[in-house]
Amino acid sequence: MPAARAYRGRRRSNRSVQTRQKIVDAVRTLLAEGAFHEATVEEVADRAGIARATLYQHFRSRLDLIDPICDTFDANPALLRVRETVALDDADAALAETVEQCVRFWSSEQAILVQLYGVAAIDPAAQDLVDRQRADRRGEMSRLIRHLRGAGRLQPGLSERRALGLLMMLTAFETYRELRNAGFSDRELTSTLQQSASRLLQP
Repeated sequence: MPAARAYRGRRRSNRSVQTRQKIVDAVRTLLAEGAFHEATVEEVADRAGIARATLYQHFRSRLDLIDPICDTFDANPALLRVRETVALDDADAALAETVEQCVRFWSSEQAILVQLYGVAAIDPAAQDLVDRQRADRRGEMSRLIRHLRGAGRLQPGLSERRALGLLMMLTAFETYRELRNAGFSDRELTSTLQQSASRLLQP
């Protein structure tokens, strides 16, 4: 009998995971369509194919609906690679590849990020995600700056604080969008940012 209860428990657990994933997928789709900001909780539930009450069992508010998007970002291969490249033994390669992976991440998540950054000033849920995403990037870029300094590959007289500011500017989504809007391909954009990072930060 306990085995049967455990089986039912696992089945309910699997169903719960699947339902949560449906909700997250619905939020991502609405964001990519530019419709999430004006969507009601009921519309999110409809898009996920579930009842509103079921949605509230998983997420209590619109802020909570945005929260798991961070988890989907964390699973993005480009972002996972950034966490590795900042510590490459070759500091020059670490800088170049980190810039490249940032571009890959922005490019792969562009449709969703355009919406989040666009409404961040008026939507607390979007602002919270953008703030956390920036804080996470700042942490990784700080690691890279310290690595450059330790390897003797940071310009003499350039403080780590100023170097971090420059690198944050070069790897920002806003910078990516400006260059994309100017007609740069991802390849051109990557090359331009890599060259700029090297000239501004390195000896």
